[in-house]
Amino acid sequence: MGALQSLPGNPEYLDLAEKTGFSFEQIKILHKRFKQLSHNEEALQRDHFNAIPDLACNPIRSQIIEAFFDRRNFRQNGEGIVEEIRFEEFLLVMSHFRPPSLHKIEEQRDSVRREKLKFIFNMHDTDNDGTITLEEYRHVVEELLSLSEGLEKDTAKSIADAAMLEVASISMGHMEPDEFYEGITFEHFLKLLNGFEIESRMNIRFLNMDTTTLCK
Repeated sequence: MGALQSLPGNPEYLDLAEKTGFSFEQIKILHKRFKQLSHNEEALQRDHFNAIPDLACNPIRSQIIEAFFDRRNFRQNGEGIVEEIRFEEFLLVMSHFRPPSLHKIEEQRDSVRREKLKFIFNMHDTDNDGTITLEEYRHVVEELLSLSEGLEKDTAKSIADAAMLEVASISMGHMEPDEFYEGITFEHFLKLLNGFEIESRMNIRFLNMDTTTLCK
C-alpha cells in the first residue's frame, strides 16, 4: 500500500486513523508488521498466520486466525469469509484488540466494550446464526478468566464450568419439555458477561508486537 509510505497527511492515512483509532505512528508500525507477516506481499493468507510461533500454543489459535478473515470484523456490516486480506482489513481487525483510550467518556467506553464483546462472540459463532452454545460460552469465560493474573488454569476452568451450568439451569429451567434450547444470543451474552472487565485485557502478541501498547 503505497499511501502508507507517503506523508501522514495523505487522505488514506487519515481515513485509516479515523476508522481504527490508531495514530499515524501506530499505523506505520502495524504496516511494517503486516509486511513482515506477508513477506512483502500485498495480502495476507491463513498460511502466513499459521507460521507465527507465538500463536502456535494459543488454545484459541484457530479462532484468532479465522477472525482476521471474517467480514463481520471489518466494521462494514458484512458477512462471510474471505481467503485473503489487505492491510486495511488487517488494521481493522487489529483495532478490536486495541485498549480503549483513558480519555474516553463512559458512553464511548460502553460502545468499545460492546464492540469487543461482539468480536469475541463472532469468534465462537462460527456458523453466523446469531447464537453460541453453552459449551462455547464456557470456553469464552475460561479464556477471559485466564487473562487474570494470579488465577490458576484449573481454577479458571472450574469457574467456567460453574458459569456454564448456571446459565444452563436458568435458561433450561423455564423451558417446556418439548422446547429446544436454541443457544445464547449476543444480547444475552452481553448480560452474562456484565461483570467481566475485558477492555484492557483483550490483546494478542506476535512478531514482537504487543497490542497492549497500542493505546493513545
